[in-house]
Amino acid sequence: MIERADQLVLNYVSKAADAAHGVLRSDQRLDFARRLRARIEAERGGSQSPREVAKLLARFGDPVALVEREARRLAAAAPGTAPGTAPAVGAAPAVRVAPAAGDGLAPGDTRRFPAIVDDPGFSPAVQPVRRPARHRQNRPAGRGLPFAGLRRAAMSSANPMATGGRDARTVLKEHPRDVGALAVLVVAALLVPFGLPALAIFPVPLVVWAAGAAIVLLSESWEVRDRFLGAGAPLLGYAVGGVLVGGLRVGAEPGLDAFMTQFWAVSGTMFMIGTGLGVLWLGYRLLDA
Repeated sequence: MIERADQLVLNYVSKAADAAHGVLRSDQRLDFARRLRARIEAERGGSQSPREVAKLLARFGDPVALVEREARRLAAAAPGTAPGTAPAVGAAPAVRVAPAAGDGLAPGDTRRFPAIVDDPGFSPAVQPVRRPARHRQNRPAGRGLPFAGLRRAAMSSANPMATGGRDARTVLKEHPRDVGALAVLVVAALLVPFGLPALAIFPVPLVVWAAGAAIVLLSESWEVRDRFLGAGAPLLGYAVGGVLVGGLRVGAEPGLDAFMTQFWAVSGTMFMIGTGLGVLWLGYRLLDA
């Protein structure tokens, strides 16, 4: 998952660089992107967790807002520009910040990237507001509102910022192997009604399920608990669901033969139901990754 954590950073910096087109000069844009990447890496502290990196990028905020703030900073630093005056939309501020002699900075560089949301130095008046916001931001995953990730995904078509840019397309792009594993599990369930000949002594749906389950269990996109829940749900439905529903359907008819008849009649359906529930859970957790 190192590649995915790095990709989140690259995507964020690319969005900021794209937003800087037409607002900053090319040299200012390159310097801005370089300093932004350096600041993110410094705050990241070598973390390779996609979840932690996503939280960090959320603290930096909207890349467009960072570009606007950089443009205002450059405009304020320009000779003859009134403090706080922003450049006109589409106009690149023709300014460069001259470094002090001997500080090792190239022309156009600044000593540090502007403060992000949780940097010190804010007015004491805003601290009571920032403390609960930081607590909500840093609390462990799963402690928020129920099905928050699913609701964010449903909102993505109306408000892409609600999902941080994540939707079905980005999930497919970032997790092709994992989405493929979910598709294999679905195919295993869909093969149940066809009654295909067994491979050696193993039913075809069971063989297909084993392939999909192996990919799920080897993936690092889900927590270990989620992997076992999602991959094991079909077998759990087959065994437990088949026993419970088959036992209820036996009714007053005694004997093992009657029970096994009902078990074989419903176990395939319960396997399909278990697969559906497992795939839905894994898909939800993938959206909320």
